[in-house]
Amino acid sequence: MDQTVAGHFKVKLAETAEELRAAQYLRYQVFVTELGGGGPLVNHTAQLEQDDLDPYFDHLLLIDTRNGEVVGVYRLLRSDKAAQAGRYYSEAEYDLGPLLRSGRRLLELGRSCLHRDYRGGMAMHHLWMALARYVADHKIEVLFGVASFHGTDIDTLKQPLSLLHHRHLAPPELRVRALNKSFQNINLIDEPHLDRRAAMLQIPSLIKAYLRLGGCVGEGAFVDHAFNTTDVCLIMDTAQMSARQVRRYGTQS
Repeated sequence: MDQTVAGHFKVKLAETAEELRAAQYLRYQVFVTELGGGGPLVNHTAQLEQDDLDPYFDHLLLIDTRNGEVVGVYRLLRSDKAAQAGRYYSEAEYDLGPLLRSGRRLLELGRSCLHRDYRGGMAMHHLWMALARYVADHKIEVLFGVASFHGTDIDTLKQPLSLLHHRHLAPPELRVRALNKSFQNINLIDEPHLDRRAAMLQIPSLIKAYLRLGGCVGEGAFVDHAFNTTDVCLIMDTAQMSARQVRRYGTQS
């Protein structure tokens, strides 16, 4: 996968401890410094955002070849690696039973972020294209993972959360559910009273990208006070992607 994608960008999977640390350093800048997150294994001295599952993930890196810096990351956990780890990251927040019983090839996505100087351009597109190649190479059938709204004040998020519930709820056979002990209802506004435009403006760009590809969400949300986020579980069935979407994101095998 080591490939120059355009101009001064290169994408590759992390192969060394140094490359993994570079990914964790960028994650620290975004999730801890910018967004106020934390966690039991966060190393504030070295500025590394890390957890116990990092050794089992593949870490997709976007590198600016002009300075050698990692400017974008995505971490990817296939089902065989999850079996070695003993769990998926999302299982701390969601009952993944429907996905695990589906018998389909699963890929968990997480920790997607870009350096602040590379947002709004082509950087995220390059990561998505590399992800599409990874999905094709490993014959992945269903992608999933938690995606976040910044903040934990549910009242301020009731419009976008309700929109996701009414318009983008996963079909029953793929509908994971937030764990009972932390279940946050997202059916907060009746559909006729939704301000769809205002709701869409509040939905983070990454979640919108999944929705455009036909992604859907599980039932309920998880309020992650440690990370200062409200999480939904996004699910994408690659078989449901339109031919146009497949061409756009390069997922043809």
